[in-house]
Amino acid sequence: MQIATRSEELPIVQPDTHVVPSVAPGWCSVRGFERMSLSDWPGHTVFVLFIGGCNLRCPTCHNADLAWRHTTLPRIRQSAVHELVAKRKRWYDGIVVSGGEPTSYADLPLLLRDLKSTGLPVKVDTNGMRPDMVEILFHANLADAFFVDVKGPFEKYPQLTGNGVTADQAEANISRVFKLARTAPERFQFRTTMVPLLTDDDIATVRRLLPEGFTLTTQQYREPARRTHAKTDQET
Repeated sequence: MQIATRSEELPIVQPDTHVVPSVAPGWCSVRGFERMSLSDWPGHTVFVLFIGGCNLRCPTCHNADLAWRHTTLPRIRQSAVHELVAKRKRWYDGIVVSGGEPTSYADLPLLLRDLKSTGLPVKVDTNGMRPDMVEILFHANLADAFFVDVKGPFEKYPQLTGNGVTADQAEANISRVFKLARTAPERFQFRTTMVPLLTDDDIATVRRLLPEGFTLTTQQYREPARRTHAKTDQET
């Protein structure tokens, strides 16, 4: 993943602490990009946009600046993204919107409506903690696919998320996403990252949580750089 960087091909503007009239609706929190990825949506060659901000505080997060310090990062221009996508559209099979946590961004529907105007399908990555936003995007057909991170067994969510959510809240939120996924299984995939806190039994538990017919994708964990504001469970 690339955090926003200066480039002749994808110019940027500096971040502001207030809404800027010159910024297109839905684009204020777009703070990173990747011009081409073969791994973010299996079977697709995609352009990736990264939304700043997150509603969790996972100690194992790999995108800390994007998640918690996104206002210090440059903002990506809507016009530059559209120009780049148009120029390379013959190579793209879709657009991925990741984060951070995209569904914590109130203007996400505006952004996705804009991206859908390219004619490319859109996939959203989410931790599932805003099922209300997932439902809005689903019913408005603003996202063609949702990749949902199930952090682990519900009882471990407080540890896994830096106390960003309780076990009961996690269960309620993920259960709403599961209910939605049952109505359109082709639009949902579920995945878990094998962070050190998780055991083989935990992964088996997550597999049993999934709606019938779904397969859990597991991702290998890579140690992130330490951050002073995200402590391990033993330190909190």
